[in-house]
Amino acid sequence: MEAWKTKIGEAALQKGIIKDPRWLDRLDDPMPTWAVLELMLELLDRLEPSYTSYD
Repeated sequence: MEAWKTKIGEAALQKGIIKDPRWLDRLDDPMPTWAVLELMLELLDRLEPSYTSYD
């Protein structure tokens, strides 16, 4: 596998985007739609938290 792909995978693992290190061996595999949607929903939660301010 190309080094740049491994670097992206390792960064995703460190940031908690992927939680299973076995994905590092499968970075060229296609992702199911549900997995892409789950990542997008998690990203939205991080960018726009669902809590409100006390102000």
